[in-house]
Amino acid sequence: MASSPPPRHSYSPTPPPRHSYSPIPPPRHSYSPTPPPSYITHLPIAPSSPSRSSEKVPEEEEPRVPIHVVTKASQLPVDFLEPSPQSKIVIGFDCEAVDLCRYGKLCIIQLAFPDAIYLVDAIVGGDVLIQACKPALESGYITKVIHDCKRDSEALYFQFGIKLNNVVDTQIAYSLIEEQEGQKRLPDDYISLVALLADPRYCGLSYVDKEEVRVLLRRDPKFWTYRPLSEQMIHSAADDVRFLLYIYHQMMAKLTERSLWHLAVRGALYCRCFCVNSNGYADWPSLPPIPDMLKVDENGPEEEILSVLDVPKGRMGCIIGKRGASIMAIKESCNAEILIGGVRGPPDKVFILGPAKQVKKAEAMLRGRLLYT
Repeated sequence: MASSPPPRHSYSPTPPPRHSYSPIPPPRHSYSPTPPPSYITHLPIAPSSPSRSSEKVPEEEEPRVPIHVVTKASQLPVDFLEPSPQSKIVIGFDCEAVDLCRYGKLCIIQLAFPDAIYLVDAIVGGDVLIQACKPALESGYITKVIHDCKRDSEALYFQFGIKLNNVVDTQIAYSLIEEQEGQKRLPDDYISLVALLADPRYCGLSYVDKEEVRVLLRRDPKFWTYRPLSEQMIHSAADDVRFLLYIYHQMMAKLTERSLWHLAVRGALYCRCFCVNSNGYADWPSLPPIPDMLKVDENGPEEEILSVLDVPKGRMGCIIGKRGASIMAIKESCNAEILIGGVRGPPDKVFILGPAKQVKKAEAMLRGRLLYT
């Protein structure tokens, strides 16, 4: 019997879940190109309206969805493999790797749909499988919800030539919502995924399993390379994405039009940040322009840019200063983000992101440190 095509997904907004995994037996006969899943889990459902965002959903009403381990492109949904303006979709997204950066080894790409979680196995599927995902990861028709996309984007770009595009970064969104509510973010005060999940405004869940995996990774950095995937690996990889769509809907209900533009442009800058190349990002998609509706008066948002400062060999210490004092003083003086590649690289560059005037101010102060220190 011929295999039936992969099902297309419906994306109606679909309450917070519990950590629950149940092994399920394979059916007697299966004619789907996607193999029967080994595990199912609960997914949180987006509230149908903002007024219901705090309502609790009975456990029996929580959707149970399969977790698929993908080793061939044919096991992925058609509307992911073939992005289309007629079927725009939003998915949760993350990567697992040995040292997630340009020099590491990508092992798994996690994709969370409203009705399934897919663990794309880069070890078994190799370059052929990851290249099949490239159109979706670069597409403007597929929104990728991720928490801190910088290193994921760097790994995809340098290992597979993929320019990650159209992301909603929940780390950025959290900061924007805090600013809307009058909270001033301190330099380097970035919320972790564990802390975000624990926030009752978004999930209110304790993610204790994450620390267990961190301990294992410290003991054995090659943890994600081992095959077949263990039950713990499957659980951990799925957990990193299965809450993202719920958090996305919670955040989108809070963000203003101005913040939504900041979210889009900063997400794009985060994606290209560590992917510096010789052509100045000319091959990357254009940054989202400032919407006309936000240009109505002189209080509209300023253009946001990314500047890369080359630091001569052996001079990074002048930028950082004793115990980080110099660079922290500059961060506190400018409304711009200043990032350093550190041990994962690139080690000789400083990345400055934010409003154009503030970026230029920070760059001038950093150059001053190089000249007079």
